[in-house]
Amino acid sequence: MLRVTRLTDYATVVMTVLASQPEAVLSAAELAERSGLEVPTVSKLLKPLAQAGLVEGFRGVRGGYRLARPPAAITLCDIVEAMEGPLAMTECSLDDGECGISQQCGVRANWRRINDVVADALRGVSLAQMLDDLPPPPPPARRIAARLADA
Repeated sequence: MLRVTRLTDYATVVMTVLASQPEAVLSAAELAERSGLEVPTVSKLLKPLAQAGLVEGFRGVRGGYRLARPPAAITLCDIVEAMEGPLAMTECSLDDGECGISQQCGVRANWRRINDVVADALRGVSLAQMLDDLPPPPPPARRIAARLADA
């Protein structure tokens, strides 16, 4: 089964929280609370996201993180590559020299084609679009007045 790592999944959640308030500077603790993740996990995610230029950090009393670009200018491919490196379905999707049978391999071209389709699909979804797919908040709980009958 092909799947992104749990940290990449969590990075998408944190980035979506930031995208919901793109001008706000949120601390790791605030991001953790809003995303339902632990503070150490959020802190671990923010480092590669910042190194990739997706978030920018601010030091000081009111320090924290915010998106480095508008949500519409950040794609899922950007997030996946920030967390996992270049997208590659197989070793030969990126490098020709990593596989011992590359000279006689008949499937490499098709794996590259598949890799390109997946990368294009991830590039085709922006962080702004991820906000559109968020479920609406649950309605407030309603209290029902009840009285127990005397026994």
